[in-house]
Amino acid sequence: MKTRPTLRLMLTALFSLLPMLALAADAPAPKEGVDYEVIPDGKPFAPVKGKVEVVEVFSYACVHCAHFEPNLQAWKRKQGPGVQVVQVPAALSSSWIPYARAYYAAELSGVLGKTHAAVFDALHKDGALPLHNVSADELVAFYAGYGVDRTRFNTLLRGPEVDARLEKARAFAIASGVRGTPTLVVNGKYRVTGGESYDDVLRITDWLVARERGTRK
Repeated sequence: MKTRPTLRLMLTALFSLLPMLALAADAPAPKEGVDYEVIPDGKPFAPVKGKVEVVEVFSYACVHCAHFEPNLQAWKRKQGPGVQVVQVPAALSSSWIPYARAYYAAELSGVLGKTHAAVFDALHKDGALPLHNVSADELVAFYAGYGVDRTRFNTLLRGPEVDARLEKARAFAIASGVRGTPTLVVNGKYRVTGGESYDDVLRITDWLVARERGTRK
């Protein structure tokens, strides 16, 4: 009996996936206390009804965050509408606070989409911005290169709206037990602590997201 071409292609594709499916099945389930910690009385940063929130607490000045960024964005693009990815700048170190303020000033200016990756590059690739002791003038000049009005950005950078967002970010990081960056927090309940690679960190995150959606126990 001859196999139809379409059926043959489907069978070939299925058999090619079997090794990957076997690996996925063999992957051990993440363990509490090793791969993740339960956050006592944890709450999401900015909950959206019907969505599982995944927060990345990061710092522009953190080289590990810069290296993780492409992996996180690729993972984010694969998520369905039921997952909300939120990046929260860390305000736990005095040297990180100016860049955290800049993140929120850029968000309020509507240019975050254009500048987010560019700030990482400026810090860790071409040295256009200093890792430590960056001045407000340097930040204003950098963002002006992306079409932001200098006076408005300078006002936002120092203003009460950024103050409020920064305090919310700081409070969330402390309440979530964040001690370093990058750190992922799932639905405010779980802090990812394990993972031998960035892909492994995201595998643990996937498992926790599925748990929150009720597809894993």
